[in-house]
Amino acid sequence: MIVLSRAPKPQLTARGYQVVVVNYADTHRQDLAFKLAGINTVISLTSGPAQLALIDAAAQAGVRRFAPAEFEGPAAQRPQPDALDRGKRAALERLQYYQTRGMQYTSFVCGILYERFGPGGMIASGIGLRSGIGAEGDYLLHISLRRAQIPCGPNGQPGVICMTSAEDVGKFVAAALNLQQWPPELRMCGDRMDVSRLVQIAEATLGVPFEKAQYTTQSMQSELQLARSAGEIQAQLRAIAMIATANGRFDFATPNLNTMVAVAPKRFQTWLQEAWQGR
Repeated sequence: MIVLSRAPKPQLTARGYQVVVVNYADTHRQDLAFKLAGINTVISLTSGPAQLALIDAAAQAGVRRFAPAEFEGPAAQRPQPDALDRGKRAALERLQYYQTRGMQYTSFVCGILYERFGPGGMIASGIGLRSGIGAEGDYLLHISLRRAQIPCGPNGQPGVICMTSAEDVGKFVAAALNLQQWPPELRMCGDRMDVSRLVQIAEATLGVPFEKAQYTTQSMQSELQLARSAGEIQAQLRAIAMIATANGRFDFATPNLNTMVAVAPKRFQTWLQEAWQGR
């Protein structure tokens, strides 16, 4: 395995990984393809124009399989236009083009990462640093402050989410490398529940009640409009993520990868207890 990075990663090198420094600019496309020569599978963790450059270079180098930086809900459940896109639609369209020329691809669908609800949020684990909503409290729960937001859909019921820990995502992806064929989506899930149940688990884990705010479709749209009027980008992203949750963006009932590989994912309550133990 090699790791492509814009800068040296001594912490990965120290753990035995081969780190190759690359430049995703168009002027370096040939060099990027050269560094991918002989690589069978690319798992992308970059997005936007850099990911498109990586896809083009992979196709040029004869890479057999490519997994884009998806790692959320199914693509079919995203609205158009999509404020949370970050170049994902363009990447999938490019991969569909190269699929006709022999390069397989799959989107790894994992729903919401448990790490969103850990101390410090996702960014404390080095995940979602550029998402704008990776800190603790940016999505549904602020466990340190004992606060919760419950977005409800048009039917008045709390949104439902699928979730997986980042560690288990890694295990699923590693196991999927042994599959002979990749379908367009490989879905994994550690736990699935509505947001009310999510809050109940957090309250039980901490042993204290949370301050809860329930949102309707109308109130979430009002929050979004207020954030837009104020020019508050982060508040806009938080509101958009809540609306997406209420509309089922991160929910799916058929985690096909769970049945295809021998990975037993950790349940959310177990993970949360371990993450907040002693705090």
